[in-house]
Amino acid sequence: MNGLVTSAGSQLLIGGKLLPGGAGVFTTVNPATEEALGSAANADSADMDAAIAAARTAFDTTDWSRDHAFRARCLRQLRDALRGHIEELREITIAEAGAPRMLTSGPQLEGPVGDLGYFADLAETYAWETDLGVAEPMGIKSARRVRREPIGVVGAITPWNFPHQINFAKLGPALAAGTTVVLKPAPDTPWCAAAVGRIIAEETDIPAGVVNIVTSDDHALGTQLVADPRVDMISFTGSTQTGRAVMATAAATLKKVFLELGGKSAFIVLDDADLRAAVSYAAFGVCVHAGQGCAISTRLLVPRATYEQAVEIAARTLGGIAPGDPSLPGTVCGPVISERQRARVERYLDLARAEGGTVVTGGGRPADAATGYYIEPTLIAGLPNSATVAQEEIFGPVLVVIPHDGDDDAVRLANDSPYGLSGSVWGSDPERVRRVVEGVRTGTLSVNGGIWYSADAPFGGYKQSGIGREMGVAGFEEYTETKLIATGC
Repeated sequence: MNGLVTSAGSQLLIGGKLLPGGAGVFTTVNPATEEALGSAANADSADMDAAIAAARTAFDTTDWSRDHAFRARCLRQLRDALRGHIEELREITIAEAGAPRMLTSGPQLEGPVGDLGYFADLAETYAWETDLGVAEPMGIKSARRVRREPIGVVGAITPWNFPHQINFAKLGPALAAGTTVVLKPAPDTPWCAAAVGRIIAEETDIPAGVVNIVTSDDHALGTQLVADPRVDMISFTGSTQTGRAVMATAAATLKKVFLELGGKSAFIVLDDADLRAAVSYAAFGVCVHAGQGCAISTRLLVPRATYEQAVEIAARTLGGIAPGDPSLPGTVCGPVISERQRARVERYLDLARAEGGTVVTGGGRPADAATGYYIEPTLIAGLPNSATVAQEEIFGPVLVVIPHDGDDDAVRLANDSPYGLSGSVWGSDPERVRRVVEGVRTGTLSVNGGIWYSADAPFGGYKQSGIGREMGVAGFEEYTETKLIATGC
């Protein structure tokens, strides 16, 4: 495809070297065409073992964890090198992840690359030590200080939906904090990670072993990474089901886990909101990147009195957004990532019908798309909040509209979910909006279209949407340990 990765294959990054996979290669596929793009290096258990050993050695025997200024310089160097390859990376991301071209100017590529600069700055400006002053516990006068130190070796396991955003949301703060990393990306998007590995190896001063990238179609390698006692922390983004398995496996060695998991976020429309603007915004949101985002609001809660009108507005919006070629500048809704994922979405649509729901618009494969893993933007009405499609994460362009009976009922419905990742509230009265926002138990909330995503903004969820925060100072501190030092005086 280009100079970073080609149809001849990609390579692992282990101990500073670009290497073939011990298990040979596996195929990466373009979800818009269903055609093979080429080969990716397929790691085996020995490769993962070597990557962990390299990360452990780099942390234990080099100055990486102690030299804040060097880390900051390396992160800026990486950011600048990535920018030098931005057009190559853009084409890889569109082809491999099915990411609409328009999104690569933001959260699919350019945004996350730029965010590395934020974490470089943080490495230099963060208060690594704070003075607690002098106290006399047990009659002994002691000067006390709190020191933050890198946690050690981090195993980072990432999904396919926003590969660069999530890879860099882990690499950025982890490297700024002074940890070393073994990154295992999703098998659906190996080239996105392998390209970054090549840039690190060939165009940065990041020491050997500090970053290791292990691509594989074998999910058992993720379990190996989680279980290894040489790994001090696991940073995982993915489904709640897999997150539970990660947490259970990590318990054997009592390592820290950061988990950014699923969501079934509610979009609450109050009765004093601009109904047309709010509902159209919600419907458009579930089409972005074919609804493949954990924080996308997929439950639309509208006042019962305007329910039929809301259904009509949402159906009109969704019906006007046709799935299309992600390489074209105007495409919003591209394909889902794989045939497996499309089949999953279709099973949920069958469930919605079986439970008595009405598919108002969409509900199938586009008639004009002979190839590609496309599915029509779909609106489901006539189901309660307890329905399967209102409770479980679908990860497709599917919106469920549900009536509420006032502000308190809207909050109740929003919270009637195992998840608590994100959501939205639209209304005109600031005091009513404030009360609703305070009542909804989620990690992020958008009010009247506000955008919470930013490098300095902590992101994460309540309940079964995860543990911990990513991005911002809170996300940076996930990769640190706290040491208290008391000196007699």
